[in-house]
Amino acid sequence: MFIISNFMHSIATIVDIVFNLYIWILIARAILSWVNPDPYNPIVKFLYNITEPLMSRVRRILPVQFGGIDLTPMVIIIAIIFLRSFVVPTLHQLAYQIS
Repeated sequence: MFIISNFMHSIATIVDIVFNLYIWILIARAILSWVNPDPYNPIVKFLYNITEPLMSRVRRILPVQFGGIDLTPMVIIIAIIFLRSFVVPTLHQLAYQIS
């Protein structure tokens, strides 16, 4: 059973890293929106391609623009922080209970 427990710990760690990485990608996207970057730059294309699907869904559900400021990244970051504080400890706790 320790193998499944270690596997669950590894999954929890990977999920935590992915959540953290996506938060930083959202922050980079928000900062880039302030400076009007070249849309053909590969880094800018990557950031837009990886964040736009989730941001467009959130914009459809919650129109969070106030005075020309798009607060969608902030809403997504808050949701990720909530998920991170719920999912990762739950996975770790499940791993401890298995072992």
